[in-house]
Amino acid sequence: MIKRLIALISALALIASPVQAASKKPTPTPTAKASAQATAKPSVKATPKPSVSKKPSASKKPVVKKKAVVKKKKKRKKIPVSPSPKAAWPPLNFKANGEVYAKIPTAKELIGTASNSKILTAQLAQKVDGVAICEKYSCGAVQVASLNGCTWWEVTGKIVGATSPDDKTLKIFGTIRTTARETAPMQITTILLISQELLMQNHAVANIKANCHHDAAIEKIPSTTYAVNSN
Repeated sequence: MIKRLIALISALALIASPVQAASKKPTPTPTAKASAQATAKPSVKATPKPSVSKKPSASKKPVVKKKAVVKKKKKRKKIPVSPSPKAAWPPLNFKANGEVYAKIPTAKELIGTASNSKILTAQLAQKVDGVAICEKYSCGAVQVASLNGCTWWEVTGKIVGATSPDDKTLKIFGTIRTTARETAPMQITTILLISQELLMQNHAVANIKANCHHDAAIEKIPSTTYAVNSN
């Protein structure tokens, strides 16, 4: 009985096996061709190495050309120049003789005039034996002007002084003649008269006369001559 049961079980097992095989569809063997849906093999992801990130280089700023600054010229205010006041006419303290005006300046006035006259300064700066000319010789001066102007001037003067230390009688020792350049109408000019008489003798220039010429000069201008009085 037991043997029949075992045999029956074995027979059933043999019969059931082909049935299962028939019910199962044959599984297709995988082809070697890779399909698009093939399961990708897990790729070993490379561990990302810490990359040294380059610092963003400072981008060069475009060079901006500076516009040339055009300086505006400041307009200078025009300062009105007032014309020099005209000299008072007739000149103060001058003596008139027709169109000619003349005055004997004081020593102070002569120094003041010389400071503004290169010609007069040069004349006074002349030296004789290392001494200023008018500190060695007797000198005189006259300021002259003419209403109409002059082409040249002629000035004469007498050198006078005591006859001797004991005789105080005035005596004429010589005559000075000086010529000067042209002057414009109402222009004041100072003319220096230089003698050859020593100043220590206390002689003076007197009797000064000024002559305004309107004709052309035929001699050297300016000039000075001194003539000793023979008497």
